[in-house]
Amino acid sequence: MRAAVYDAYTENFDDITVRELPDPKLPPASVLIEVRAAGVNPVDWALVGGHLDPVMPTQFPVTPGWDVAGVVIGLGFDTPEFSIGDEVVAYARKDVLGGGTFAEKVAVPVHAVAPKPKSLSWEQAGGLPLAGGTALRTLESLGDLEGKTVLIHGASGGVGSFAVQIARAAGARVIGTASEANHEYLRGLGAEPVTYGDGLVERVLEAADGKVDGVADFVGGVLEHTLAVLAEGGAHASVADPSVAEHGGRYIWVRPDGSETARLGLLVDEGKLTVAVAGTYGLDDVPQAFKDSATGHVRGKLVIVP
Repeated sequence: MRAAVYDAYTENFDDITVRELPDPKLPPASVLIEVRAAGVNPVDWALVGGHLDPVMPTQFPVTPGWDVAGVVIGLGFDTPEFSIGDEVVAYARKDVLGGGTFAEKVAVPVHAVAPKPKSLSWEQAGGLPLAGGTALRTLESLGDLEGKTVLIHGASGGVGSFAVQIARAAGARVIGTASEANHEYLRGLGAEPVTYGDGLVERVLEAADGKVDGVADFVGGVLEHTLAVLAEGGAHASVADPSVAEHGGRYIWVRPDGSETARLGLLVDEGKLTVAVAGTYGLDDVPQAFKDSATGHVRGKLVIVP
């Protein structure tokens, strides 16, 4: 099969090349997926530079990618949950960094796999699992959001835009930080936008008419602002700043969980959640996809289509 690979940690995305690799082995309780689309996430290109090496063992050559949408073409021993031909999605992170989803085929443990939402295209489905699961897990850590006011840092990004929609579906009022260029986009998702930068605390307090009940941080470096606008007894969580745990918050690291991904699919098929695709790339274009993602100015999901 064809796959994008790198042979050593590197800061040069052009070191990622496409080559022929053997088809993945299919362990028990796993499915072999023919990849139709695989979302790009910032963690994918951070891993190329070895930034998670202290906590994740690596087996080179590495095929990047943790999101996948595709068709089941093989079943490991004792895998009654799925059948050949099923259309599925998964957050396919494994314990060892190696065989990722930017390939024509990938083997994924069945506990991470969920049915593909019927209302999504392949490209949209490929961009859903990790970013959507991160948003869902972060918001649920804040407790019941019905009737609450929530501040979302980085609301127009890949994770933040999911979080806005999920919070609104849960009955929350959402204030979201973004550049002015993305304010109209946030209004379309149901959020009240505020510009980040100097004066953010004052703008949030004015928009909320007081302090907020919860804060979800998807950018990092904003803990001081979070604590300044959070009401007493409020909850906060971050995917980008582990130090929040020292200040009463929760640091989020999403686990592969097919049941969680299936819940995202239900929100999608109920019309409460959608996936904006900002661009698609072939396997040969993975370096460019990483360069575009690393600019930090992408609105929506970038997706690899083998």
